[in-house]
Amino acid sequence: MGEDRVVNELEELQEVAHRVEAAMSSVIAGKDDVVRTVVTVLLAQGHLLVEDVPGVGKTMLAKALGRSIDCSVQRIQFTPDLLPSDVTGVSVFNQDARTFEFRPGAVFANVVVGDEINRASPKTQSALLEAMAEGQVTVDATTYRLEEPFMVMATQNPIEMEGTYPLPEAQRDRFMARIEMGYPDPAAELDMIGAHSRTDPLAALQPVTDALTVARLVAVVRTLYASPAVLQYVVDLATASRRHPRLRLGISPRAALHLVRAARAHAALDGRTHVLPDDVQVLAVPVLAHRVILSNDAQLARETPEQVVAGLLGEVPVPVGAR
Repeated sequence: MGEDRVVNELEELQEVAHRVEAAMSSVIAGKDDVVRTVVTVLLAQGHLLVEDVPGVGKTMLAKALGRSIDCSVQRIQFTPDLLPSDVTGVSVFNQDARTFEFRPGAVFANVVVGDEINRASPKTQSALLEAMAEGQVTVDATTYRLEEPFMVMATQNPIEMEGTYPLPEAQRDRFMARIEMGYPDPAAELDMIGAHSRTDPLAALQPVTDALTVARLVAVVRTLYASPAVLQYVVDLATASRRHPRLRLGISPRAALHLVRAARAHAALDGRTHVLPDDVQVLAVPVLAHRVILSNDAQLARETPEQVVAGLLGEVPVPVGAR
């Protein structure tokens, strides 16, 4: 009975995920791999950072996720003059009641769309740290729990662009994965120009699931089996990164935990009740590359974090019995 229940739950998960992916793909054409990563992070109860040049659909992708789920959505436009209290909330004195009242900030939602997060000061960016790591906000010594599920989907422009601040290492480490949109292929771009120039595709997008269903499916993902051999494989990757000559900063324990959680979600989307090393390898670059810092030699050689992490996968052997 227990096995049948898990199989039924995974079938429901795949069905819901397919509906969400189809809804998002109706807005973001030709980016099926990007949409799948978004849904994977959602089911793994993580946060996603989308980085690319302006105009490729980063904000549209985040809005499409929010519209696909019948839940609360808040959008924060990060600017240099944005204050931490605008994000977390503030206590205001009520003269009639003679007490302080808490007015929640934009972070109090199921899906928080952080647009151009690296245009705000590091102080304002840090206002998200507690919310992303612990699912709560502390204001004036009082702690407030956030809604569940809770996901921050932030966009940022490359740091070479004018008016941007680099994300602090602690902030980057809170994001489960980082992806790049990339330019669409010519056929998808032609379809997009033709469709989007007539109507707003988001206006026609209807929710295909709700917050309670997503929260329940997140709990299902947590139950998937990851063998000791698979967990050891993740630890071996983390250990190798900390000793790697091309890296000044390796993989943190939080990054290793995020990789396992994302691998569970990836296995669930494939309809499996257990995690394979393949799940870890598929997600290693988007989950790990944005957290590591290259050594000076690697930077001089114009290597990228993605290249180093991909090379790491080839250097660390898969433990016997992990498959």
